[in-house]
Amino acid sequence: MSPVIKKKGEKFTIPSKYLLFVLTCLCTVLMALTFSTDLFNRPLNTAVGYVIVPFQQGIGKVGSWLSRRKDELVQIRQLLEENVSLQQQVDELLVENTLLQQEKAELSRLRELYQLDNQYDEYHKVGARIIARDSGNWYSTFVIDKGAEDGLEVDMNVIASGGLVGRVSEVGPNWARVTSVIADNSNVSAKTLSSSDTLTVSGDLQAMHDGVIRFSQLIDSQDSVVAGDKVVTSHISDKYLPNILIGTIHTINRDPNNLTKSGFLTPAVDFEHLEEVLVITDMKREWEDA
Repeated sequence: MSPVIKKKGEKFTIPSKYLLFVLTCLCTVLMALTFSTDLFNRPLNTAVGYVIVPFQQGIGKVGSWLSRRKDELVQIRQLLEENVSLQQQVDELLVENTLLQQEKAELSRLRELYQLDNQYDEYHKVGARIIARDSGNWYSTFVIDKGAEDGLEVDMNVIASGGLVGRVSEVGPNWARVTSVIADNSNVSAKTLSSSDTLTVSGDLQAMHDGVIRFSQLIDSQDSVVAGDKVVTSHISDKYLPNILIGTIHTINRDPNNLTKSGFLTPAVDFEHLEEVLVITDMKREWEDA
């Protein structure tokens, strides 16, 4: 029996040292063929070309897509942060713009009061802000932030941008209530500036919805008074100083008695948007005595 192959019952075995020798020779031959020829490289390369390369290309495309998405997310995050910052700047600019508009409007009103102050420079005046008013669209009665501590008294005349506003009707320590010429209970002795014809101006809140108030008892024997003529306070008024502009004639009609005329006039003051006023501290009686 061969010393290499031994029979043991029905089985054949090869000694381990011979098996190791055979495998070593086989590996040596295969290594030599691999390094010296492309016998195995060509099938392997073909397999790689059909399987590995497409897989690598797919992985590369997925990686590129993920990289682009990452860059886009970073850009979106940056844009969101910039948007928040820009929105804060916009809000700050809106606040600044609102304040500037308010200051501009206030400056314009104060300039008008300054011009009015110069226009009636023969009177002493105190500036005041309106802090409250009665319900309604018009400043028929309102409260100002100056009072007895500032030298104010009842019946002192109040003027604003266009002319006569009304008179002080109640005084507190640091506040005063003003009744305007458009109030229903107001009556002012007046005259036309062009002809000095006398008339009575009466408040009418209902008529103020059309932007006018009533006048009556106009004695115009020469028919010289026409629409557009200016109306000022009369020297015969017991509470109002003379020659303060009240408004202009809007419409004029002859009364049934054919002796007097009546109609409507447009107030010189915007009684819908009052904020600051001037209070004339000279009283009518004091002015007459002087």
